Amino acid sequence: MDTSVDKTNEGMQVLSDRVQEALAVTLRGCDELIPQADWIKKLQKAETSGQPLRIKLGLDPTAPDIHIGHTVVLNKMRQLQDLGHTVIFLIGDFTTTIGDPSGRNSTRPPLTREQIEANAQTYYKQASLVLDPAKTEIRYNSEWSDPLGTRGLIQLAAKYTVARMMERNDFHDRFHAGTPISVHEFLYPLMQGYDSVALKSDLELGGTDQKFNLLMGRHLQAEYGQEPQCILTMPLLEGLDGVEKMSKSKNNYIGISEEPNTMLAKVLSISDTLMWRWYTLLSFKSEAEIAALKAEVAGGRNPKDAKVALAKEITARFHSAQAADAAEQDFINRSKGGVPDEIPEVQLSGAPMGIGALLKAAGLAASSGEGNRLIDGGGVRVDSSVVSDKGLKLAAGTYVVQVGKRKFARVTLG
Repeated sequence: MDTSVDKTNEGMQVLSDRVQEALAVTLRGCDELIPQADWIKKLQKAETSGQPLRIKLGLDPTAPDIHIGHTVVLNKMRQLQDLGHTVIFLIGDFTTTIGDPSGRNSTRPPLTREQIEANAQTYYKQASLVLDPAKTEIRYNSEWSDPLGTRGLIQLAAKYTVARMMERNDFHDRFHAGTPISVHEFLYPLMQGYDSVALKSDLELGGTDQKFNLLMGRHLQAEYGQEPQCILTMPLLEGLDGVEKMSKSKNNYIGISEEPNTMLAKVLSISDTLMWRWYTLLSFKSEAEIAALKAEVAGGRNPKDAKVALAKEITARFHSAQAADAAEQDFINRSKGGVPDEIPEVQLSGAPMGIGALLKAAGLAASSGEGNRLIDGGGVRVDSSVVSDKGLKLAAGTYVVQVGKRKFARVTLG
């Protein structure tokens, strides 16, 4: 979307520099800000009163780890946090027991309490790698959802109609396709919306697939006599393939707990085109810095330089600057055919041993047959020499065995 900032609001009042900056930060990389005029008024009110705005992000702990696609909204939270506003990291331990139907064509199975608690333990620790923990309010929606009770839930359900609920795309499509919709699925957007009431949020963030749920919060706040929140939707980050949404199920993701060497190498594997989108959504560099870097590349600078800078920034965020430097050097070593400083040590017995069997025993190939296919493709090296003979037998000794560009093992054969 166009992220340029109009310096006047609906009343043609000139916006202060501080409000202009906050609006520009809000709009950077976003999909929609609804409604923008109301957000400007909230920013102006915060500037006049000195009272920070309350900005909410809710995540259901449906899995033990998050990937960098999840950090798109976390980055936006950090940007707004750095402007002095209060950010609320809401762990949906109650809503996870219902199961979010967003974007689903079937009922999402709810998790057990034990699964939820185990996953929730890691969520904030991981989110703290992006947010400032000292300035973040951590909440669990079971705080107000459990005490609501049956009477309160019925009263809440009375504030929204079935007709409006069926306007939601996934419910509409499933209904017309004859796919079952469980009644409890209607409760999910209601309970997420009620979170906004309980937290008195001024702005709620989410992915584009969460728009219906975010609007529900705005509606319910008005029903409960509160000033409605604004909503900010962020795009869903494309994965390493540059096509599909980043997802563990599609194996196109970067987990934020992955090793530094793997993380940096994965970022370097993306296309030059995707790199700029990742810069906008994942980097903490200013838009002016990114524009200057883009202009340098357009003027002839190697785009790999920009990609390395992005890869190191992301790796440093989730590890350290030192780890990012070491990962860069490791990548350089591998690119030149060098051996990383740290590789697995493997002890094997049975010398002499055929190379195919050794690859399998060392965990470098799934089977001897796969090992032979790798040899046929020129992808196996022993002590830096390419192996071309599938009948090679290695005598007792220690060897550095390499498969492809990234798999190494120091094998001691006895």
